[in-house]
Amino acid sequence: MDSESLVLWRRPLTTLEYFFKELIILISTGLQRLLAYKLLALTIFVAILGTVVSYYVSGPHQPYVQLVVASLAWWGWWVVLGVCSSVGLGTGLHTFLLYLGPHIARVTLAAYECGALNFPEPPYPNDIICPSTIDPNNAVTIWNIMAKVRIESMMWGIGTALGELPPYFMARAARLSGGGVAELAANDDSRTGRAKIMVQKLVQKVGFAGILACASVPNPLFDLAGLTCGHFLVPFWTFFGATVLGKAVIKMHIQKMFVIIAFNETLVGQVLAWVERIPYIGPKLEAPLLEFLRNQKARLHKNDAATPLDNQGSVLSSLLEKFVLAMVVYFVVSIVNALAQNYSKRVGKKKGKKRE
Repeated sequence: MDSESLVLWRRPLTTLEYFFKELIILISTGLQRLLAYKLLALTIFVAILGTVVSYYVSGPHQPYVQLVVASLAWWGWWVVLGVCSSVGLGTGLHTFLLYLGPHIARVTLAAYECGALNFPEPPYPNDIICPSTIDPNNAVTIWNIMAKVRIESMMWGIGTALGELPPYFMARAARLSGGGVAELAANDDSRTGRAKIMVQKLVQKVGFAGILACASVPNPLFDLAGLTCGHFLVPFWTFFGATVLGKAVIKMHIQKMFVIIAFNETLVGQVLAWVERIPYIGPKLEAPLLEFLRNQKARLHKNDAATPLDNQGSVLSSLLEKFVLAMVVYFVVSIVNALAQNYSKRVGKKKGKKRE
């Protein structure tokens, strides 16, 4: 059976069966590897148990434990999104466009609307409300907005760096076992093929600085850097350190600055004015955009009784929510398909070995 035909819309029952079998194998393999480090497994278990007990048992410690758990969950959420964006599993899902970028844009628009960045916590970061008093030491500037979203942005960048590890370890294991990597051996004279060769040569010859350069700019071919580093047995901390520094620090600050500049109040007003000038469709496009911005600003002042709040939301926000939901569903479906195809390939390899 062709593994590429194992998708939910062609063979739903077989795909689901293979998905669950592969999932069970991955979980059991992970548990076996964790049990190989019994002290580490025991430490993790005790830490989780102690955290759960401290979280629910009343006492003077409880607010502090809950605050720490909430912060770790918030940071961990961005790490997971970063890993999903980097791994992708063939979907091209970029969680910066779906989650982190909109979060930065929301904070930017709120900062200019409120004239402050000291949003009440809670509900921030889950919800943004303008503060009743403005902190004069925390003025609304590009640098202060960047500082406001720095931790979640860096956590997302670290997640993207973690997502680059599978190609590195795969190529490293293949090289140590005497094998090779098809992506590195293939000859391709196209523009993409020449770009891949350039990335390979840069990483191979320049080392840490080459990896840092590739990781510091948006680069869809960075998987080739991981494969090259693994194939040529580049030390782990050289590869991972350069990747984290490039993705979580340099590239992340470039992306943050771009979003903050793009969503400042003056530029947004200019964009709406340009949209309105588009013949025929301009006014129709401007109306839902203005409604979306009006509702967002109203939510920022929802503690103000004088400001009416439209609880029904806007057409644009509803469309955005449906788009994000569709992307997440597509991502989940791609995971099911990918794991089912991995199991099919696993079965095929076993049959090939038996014939030999």
